Amino acid sequence: MATPVRILFLCTGNSCRSQMAEGWARHLKPGVIEAYPAGIETHGLNPLAVQVMQEAGVDISQQRSKHVSEVKHIPFDYVITLCVHADENCPLFPGKTKVVHVGFDDPPTLTKEVANELEVLSIYRRVRDEIRQFAEGLPESLLRISRCANMSKPETGERYMADN
Repeated sequence: MATPVRILFLCTGNSCRSQMAEGWARHLKPGVIEAYPAGIETHGLNPLAVQVMQEAGVDISQQRSKHVSEVKHIPFDYVITLCVHADENCPLFPGKTKVVHVGFDDPPTLTKEVANELEVLSIYRRVRDEIRQFAEGLPESLLRISRCANMSKPETGERYMADN
């Protein structure tokens, strides 16, 4: 059996998008991906993220918000930044870790001014489904991004942007 690809999903507060990404990766790619979430900050686990993931059959209720310093010792193959803030503030990782930016909308930000509960949940569900679609293509999509970019990038400190 091949060694799982170690992926860190990095976001600002590690409360929503990175938690969903970890949940999907573990659910869809067991034994293929070893998934971890972390944040530049910690904001706690978002209850609406838990709710919409549960609706899709993925339980993330036991996950917790972690600061990136808690996982820096892990030799990741990839760090996927899920928001611009995390991408701009992503720490350096040792070894051959590749950093890939794949941005997703932030449901808590989008729903700050939304009073209608159905509309709020609709936004969370849309982002959940976009992250699922991205996770379904892992790790192959990351390998393609890296191979294409390696033609013109140095071997260390590699950073890539991907379309989601």
